[in-house]
Amino acid sequence: MEPTVHPFSDLFAQLGLPNDNASIQQFIATHSPLPDDVRLEEAPFWSPAQAQLLREERLDDADWAMVVDRLNVALHDTPTA
Repeated sequence: MEPTVHPFSDLFAQLGLPNDNASIQQFIATHSPLPDDVRLEEAPFWSPAQAQLLREERLDDADWAMVVDRLNVALHDTPTA
């Protein structure tokens, strides 16, 4: 069975955030870059429930792990103008 691949928009919906493309881009631009020593789920802008979801999905290596990793990379990268 092939793993399920979730789009960014589904992860943002799971986090209770606006999940249209413009909102996702704005969220990433607003909150990046995270310092290298800050884990994604430890970022100060998450609610406790959001941080827990991200932590569990990453640790469980669940279907969501790939998209959580993509979000991690996006938030640790320096935004381009």
